[in-house]
Amino acid sequence: MVGCGSATVGGGGSPARAMWVSPIVKTPDGGQVRTTIYYGPWQCSADFLSRCEAKCAAQGHALMGCMWLADIKGDWQGRFLLMPAEAGGRLAITHCCCDYPTVPDSEAQRKIWERGRTAFRRDWSSEYGDWPKAGSTSWPGHHIYDLLHGGPPLAPGNVLPVPPDVHLEFNSAYPACYAPGGKWLTPGPARPYVD
Repeated sequence: MVGCGSATVGGGGSPARAMWVSPIVKTPDGGQVRTTIYYGPWQCSADFLSRCEAKCAAQGHALMGCMWLADIKGDWQGRFLLMPAEAGGRLAITHCCCDYPTVPDSEAQRKIWERGRTAFRRDWSSEYGDWPKAGSTSWPGHHIYDLLHGGPPLAPGNVLPVPPDVHLEFNSAYPACYAPGGKWLTPGPARPYVD
């Protein structure tokens, strides 16, 4: 997954809006991994805002805001030097809302996603376990770097499965992130949720 953030440790704030826990997936080394995704959106920490500002400036754009969309936590169990071992880490999934122009063919980009969605979900599932569902309906795939501003429709690090209600919240927050002077330009806490 792509993001301008780095690994984080959950701890402060209130519970995440939603959470997904993968089934245990076997790793090639004989171990196993379980993935947990905690969903925001949250305001980016001061560090994430600073990284976004540098990223936007390097591309010749101004920073309009930063959204911390999710945290992905991986827990591995296996053997190391013939001894039982455990390890893990977190990855903050953030989006830098630079003053990117909108693209004229966002509908064409959406059609590319719709044609490739089934294969994308199958590939994703081979690494993380079955693509999440609400009943019999698959969760939407949220484009972190949105299609309207030029995000790649099928890039593995640009699409995240998101519960339908959280996806609606993300989509309604994106225009505010790209608007001048909104809350998404104000730093949030370093740890906005509890596990």
